[in-house]
Amino acid sequence: MTDAAPPPMPDFPPSAPEPSAPKVSRTHLIVIASAAAVIAAVIGTGIVVARSGDADGKPASAGSTSSAPDEDAVTVAEEEPDPSPVYDEVAAEDFTIELRTTSRQCFGSAGCNVTVEPDLTFLGDSEDIDPDAVYGITYEIHGDESGPVIATAELSDRTSLNYTPSVISTVSSGTKVSVEITGVTAQG
Repeated sequence: MTDAAPPPMPDFPPSAPEPSAPKVSRTHLIVIASAAAVIAAVIGTGIVVARSGDADGKPASAGSTSSAPDEDAVTVAEEEPDPSPVYDEVAAEDFTIELRTTSRQCFGSAGCNVTVEPDLTFLGDSEDIDPDAVYGITYEIHGDESGPVIATAELSDRTSLNYTPSVISTVSSGTKVSVEITGVTAQG
């Protein structure tokens, strides 16, 4: 066997592979885009706050100026105070009244002692009544042997009725007892 000579060496060193552009992963692009969006939101919020003014309506003082054009600024609408609600006047005609007998004690030909309570109904919408007012509803009970009995019930919070039961004495057990509203006053 013959000794074979090694292959000759080239005259120039082998060329290095060309450096390729570094690969940017998609994750890095998403992080950069998210950071840019957050920065834009912070700057936009700062512009709105700087232009909206302080609590007493005077423009807020800004230490720096913005390069954003005026047409891109967001205008914050000022809330106007809610006007005071207007409630209807309440009159005697707005109610119906009946008497509910809660007790009766009769003494033969001497008559009866009858305890009655008002049963009031408001004819309108209770939302039209001022919830902060107390209404005094005066009514007159007929049928007592000594004459009409005048009493007052108080309506508050639109639905709460306070009254004192009335005790009347009738001439006989057949005496018809009736009632009518004579006036309504508002307090408060």
